[in-house]
Amino acid sequence: GINAEYGEEKGCMVVPCVECGEKAILKRPKNGKKLCKDCFYSVFEDEIHQTITQNNLFARGESIAIGASGGKDSTVLAHIMKTLNDRHDYGLNLVLLSIDEGISGYRDDSLETVKRNQIQYDLPLKILSYNDLYGWTMDAIVKEIGMKNNCTFCGVFRRQALDRGAALLKCDKIVTGHNADDIAETVIMNMLRGDIARLGRCTAITTGSEGMISRSKPFKYTYEKEIVMYAHFKKLDYFTTECIYSPNAYRGHARVFLKDLERIRPRAILDVIKSGEDLAIKDDVKMPTQMTCVRCGYISSGELCKACIMLDGLNRGKPQLSIGKATKRKQILKAEAAGAVTEMF
Repeated sequence: GINAEYGEEKGCMVVPCVECGEKAILKRPKNGKKLCKDCFYSVFEDEIHQTITQNNLFARGESIAIGASGGKDSTVLAHIMKTLNDRHDYGLNLVLLSIDEGISGYRDDSLETVKRNQIQYDLPLKILSYNDLYGWTMDAIVKEIGMKNNCTFCGVFRRQALDRGAALLKCDKIVTGHNADDIAETVIMNMLRGDIARLGRCTAITTGSEGMISRSKPFKYTYEKEIVMYAHFKKLDYFTTECIYSPNAYRGHARVFLKDLERIRPRAILDVIKSGEDLAIKDDVKMPTQMTCVRCGYISSGELCKACIMLDGLNRGKPQLSIGKATKRKQILKAEAAGAVTEMF
């Protein structure tokens, strides 16, 4: 295990911590440095503090919604935000915000973890459900559409649900547990899909459109493996089961590719992020124009936002309306209006 790598019990030479000289018990995945437990805590927390301060992520007096799912990333994020806010006197008002997608045997169990975190960190908690917001649960959506594209529906609804929740709580900003691995995977996915618009903003540490609540990623430079190690050594209470609907997610292919790169060269994760940051879009490339959804008021690149388009398709019993290009949707609606409903439905 983690502790045995440099242990005396196997007759190995005791390796000293590079920070304090005591016995090292781990090697950092990010840079290979050998550290004792206390020095690892210190370095891990200090790096995130530097990320927060150097990027001016927060201002004193702001209310911050912490996206809390009960998983390792959001649990460590809640712990770190609470710790650093107290230690460095950020002066922030922190609140946990959880979204219940309605996935039986998964989200209901993970929310129990979040409720324990609320007590452990003494933070307020707000839970919003897809059912309350949209009239649908993910279980019902998957029953309607099957396992293909279900992550697309969930991702769109979840992003909007977090914004709605933060607005309800009158929060100034949202923080999420997206780590360096997540961001590098997103860069790879957007490159493979040729998604210029998303590629241009996916590496930003803070995102947000005018009039919308901004989002920050304090873990932008934090490796997933180190988050796991921190949670393990700190004995944090988190939920470990993967979503039952995610095995076929497109992201999984990017993750496997990235892990292979990391195995060969650990810095590959940060290098992919840097590559994404350095990519420039030509001046003559047409980018989507930001608009406001005429139905719900959410940001959109068209008359209706993606969530409303998806809900429209679900409520019509034709979820395929929301998948693919807008031109295809218009053709289907035009044919339907003319009474020529296609056989695909």
